[in-house]
Amino acid sequence: MSNILRTVDLSKRYRGADAVDGLSLDVPEGSVYALVGPNGAGKTTTIKMLMNIIEPSSGSATVLGTSSLKLGPAEFQQIGYVSENQKQPDWMTVRYFLDYLKPFYPTWDDARLAALLRQFDLPLERKLKHLSRGMLMKAALASSLAYHPKLIVLDEPFTGLDALVRDEFIEGLIESAEESTIFISSHDLAEIESFATHIGYVDNGRLQFSEEMQTLSARFREVEVTLDATPALPQPWPAAWLRPESSAAVVRFVETHFDQQRTEAEIRRLFGSVRRIEVRPMPLREIFVVLARSSRKAA
Repeated sequence: MSNILRTVDLSKRYRGADAVDGLSLDVPEGSVYALVGPNGAGKTTTIKMLMNIIEPSSGSATVLGTSSLKLGPAEFQQIGYVSENQKQPDWMTVRYFLDYLKPFYPTWDDARLAALLRQFDLPLERKLKHLSRGMLMKAALASSLAYHPKLIVLDEPFTGLDALVRDEFIEGLIESAEESTIFISSHDLAEIESFATHIGYVDNGRLQFSEEMQTLSARFREVEVTLDATPALPQPWPAAWLRPESSAAVVRFVETHFDQQRTEAEIRRLFGSVRRIEVRPMPLREIFVVLARSSRKAA
């Protein structure tokens, strides 16, 4: 599988502060890649560099095999871009807006657009400035999917959307996932978990990890160990075990590189007599919270 998007040591500095710091990632073709991280982590700055909205201070990025600094009409005809802060010609009606865009995209598909308009229930004669935020985001998505883009880039698309609109938005994305690569940054982790295939976690401008969702879900576990007596936490504490807690005869922690045989052997080595070991999978939101808190504590 080839990489439709790649960054190598990509950095952006503002007045001596690093918004993005040496970020290197690969987005496989056909994937749904979610870039997640706390507010101010560098996600939007990364996307703006990828889309050639701002120039990197150093490093490089390629999109569809072309340097991000050289993206032109041929590349943008294959890219659908939707951002939470995207500027729209709000004096246009939805119909006028879509008719205006059509000549720019040789692969524009009227039948596909008609299906999206029905799915999103968009009011064609209403001006963009009179649309709710949810309707405005659906109009932006419909305009970006109508020409069957090879790459769909979404920057915080779910912010401020109610549950129904999010479901409709995601349904439209999933239907396009068969023909497009999707690169999305979002805080809506529960929604992302339902359809992302790959996850990249960025914090303080640095990429902490990038891997398949299935692999990430498999290696994070919440572990509860029941002992015969009130425990003393062993020192040194394993670096892969985060958020240790103890009460009565119970110790809890998050294992970030879970392997049942190895993890249980390490528990018995450190704690000696163990009455019970319970292991629970973690949803993406809990993983994110653990990583964010650990990062703050380390800082």
